Amino acid sequence: MDKVRIGIIGCGGIANNKHMPALKKLKAVEMVAFCDIVVERAEQAAKEFGVEGAAVYTDYKELIARDDIDVVHVLTPNKQHSFITVDALEAGKHVMCEKPMAINSAEAKKMLDAAKRTGKKLTIGYQSRFRQNSMYLKRMCENGELGEIYYARAQAVRRRAVPTWGVFLDAENQGGGPLIDIGTHALDLTLWEMDNYEPQMVVGSVYRKLADNENAANAWGSWDPKKFTVEDSAFGMIKMKNGATIYLEASWALNTLQVNEAKTILCGDKAGADMMGKGPDGGLRINGEKYSKTYITEPDLTTANVAFFDGDLGGTAAEVEAAMWIAHVMDDTKPLITKPEQAYVVTQLLEAIYESAKTGKPVYFD
Repeated sequence: MDKVRIGIIGCGGIANNKHMPALKKLKAVEMVAFCDIVVERAEQAAKEFGVEGAAVYTDYKELIARDDIDVVHVLTPNKQHSFITVDALEAGKHVMCEKPMAINSAEAKKMLDAAKRTGKKLTIGYQSRFRQNSMYLKRMCENGELGEIYYARAQAVRRRAVPTWGVFLDAENQGGGPLIDIGTHALDLTLWEMDNYEPQMVVGSVYRKLADNENAANAWGSWDPKKFTVEDSAFGMIKMKNGATIYLEASWALNTLQVNEAKTILCGDKAGADMMGKGPDGGLRINGEKYSKTYITEPDLTTANVAFFDGDLGGTAAEVEAAMWIAHVMDDTKPLITKPEQAYVVTQLLEAIYESAKTGKPVYFD
């Protein structure tokens, strides 16, 4: 395969700000079709990112019916992820679906089953894995430098940064608020670094304490309380089967100065790590004890990429993710991607936090 021909389904913010710019930089990629329920958005995307003569659709089924498309990127509101992904897989396309995998685990399982049934490749858009600090830390974890990681904090905390555009505040379309929106990144990153996908029990709390505030201070302008139908913060404690504990924090609006988004803190029996340094993407700090003294080190992450893959991995995390994904489509023996089985566990855990908060009881896994 010399060229990968891609169809884009959903031409809104995440498509324009992440996926399409990253894909356009890859020589092996041709974006040949664009679909959006607002035809003007699809037309603009085709003009800016598509090949000459790129097609425009308002019905995704017409796009996936084309025989000349290899890959589909599903970049729609969360509620639509599952059925569009399943249809695209059934139509013989490989699929990149933006995070979260789905609005609940039942829908995510349909996607996972469809990928196995069709033999087509499926990945979920968790680009935080592909930052330099994340990949460096992953290599350390793989080499056992932190030892047994038995406690972790997954952090996605904003003080006042509620997204006021699109359907972010709509529970029906999104399935939740900051937990499913940004908490999902922090949780995916933490589980991946730990390489631990076997939960035993979850306890969760979900709050809507600031959402009704009128004329609230906010990075993107005041929100409309009448349209704010999701939580403004959520927290979960996850006990893993091997005894490890993960604490997840997610908020769009919270009275705190401890703001960290898509970051992780890992505590092992040999060393610890956190993403609170001064380098790119927050950098990376390693702490431990040596010669009866404690130490803190910060690797220089500005010089070279971690060699997970022979291709060019320069640029942003989104660009690295896109390069990994397209290389995986063309030759799946080398690149590192988010496996759908991993994303499915993330979805299960998010759902368990919501369920525990609703019932006031722990949620147990078999």
